[in-house]
Amino acid sequence: MTDFDRQLDAAVVAEERDLLRRIGEEPGAIPQLFGLFQGRMAWVNLVMMLAQAALFIAGVWAAWRFFQATDALEALRWGLPAAVALLAALVIKVAMYPVVHIRQLRQELLRLQLSQHRD
Repeated sequence: MTDFDRQLDAAVVAEERDLLRRIGEEPGAIPQLFGLFQGRMAWVNLVMMLAQAALFIAGVWAAWRFFQATDALEALRWGLPAAVALLAALVIKVAMYPVVHIRQLRQELLRLQLSQHRD
């Protein structure tokens, strides 16, 4: 490695460190999740979270009844709805994660734009 390469590496590392210092720290998981309930799409996210919670509670209740069943037909009557409700709740929960990541990416882009305008 030449002297020029070392100087270039040192300059890039220093520039990265300065950029990260100016951008600031990333918000934690809880503030990011509560960020779902702000903005134009807050009502949609709220409805989805309420539906997810209702499906989860119904799934747990049906699963409880499934494990208390004494015969196969009763177990099937409670087991299938329990599985469907719990899986539906999981799908809704997983569908919310891209929204969190999009909001995070949008914040990072705004920070970079602001840092470029300050320079």
